[in-house]
Amino acid sequence: MGSCCTSDGSCSTSAASTVAVEGTAVATVYKVSGMTCGHCETTLTREIGVLDGVVGVEVDIKAGLVTVTTSTEPDDQKLAAVVDEAGYELTGRAA
Repeated sequence: MGSCCTSDGSCSTSAASTVAVEGTAVATVYKVSGMTCGHCETTLTREIGVLDGVVGVEVDIKAGLVTVTTSTEPDDQKLAAVVDEAGYELTGRAA
């Protein structure tokens, strides 16, 4: 599935980095630098996944993107702190 497709197989042509999914959940795409392998994917999925309100994490190493699905609007500063603490750099929301 490409980065423009949702889990139900529908595609979005919107350039927005935040979209509502599964009722009240919000998926936000972030640019993250420093990811190089499966270990990076596992680490970020685990570290971000334990944050309050996070219901899903998808890591695209090649594109340098992490999609975080939350039950409410995400706290970008808290996410950036967790990503930085894990040894990577959250450089902002993807456009």
